[in-house]
Amino acid sequence: MAQITYFFLSKCIYCSKADRMIRLVKEKHPEFKAIKIQKIEESLKPEIAEQYDYQLVPCFFVGNKKIFEGAPTEEKICEAFSEALKAENGLSIDF
Repeated sequence: MAQITYFFLSKCIYCSKADRMIRLVKEKHPEFKAIKIQKIEESLKPEIAEQYDYQLVPCFFVGNKKIFEGAPTEEKICEAFSEALKAENGLSIDF
């Protein structure tokens, strides 16, 4: 199953924006609805966060590949979902 690992901080305004964009992207693109998102609050799970190479939140990974970090855009969120689909079954969706 396709999965995105999403590191966030609960008081981060950019992370809140990313959460809204995730909902919007899933509404616009039904092919992304089945993709699972593992949300990890980095301050509560530092032992997991330390295993990944990133500096800013929100940060999205597919497997060990960092897709983006920092201020989210709808395009970046779509890229993360597209990468998750590609990782699962070799498909690629361009935006």
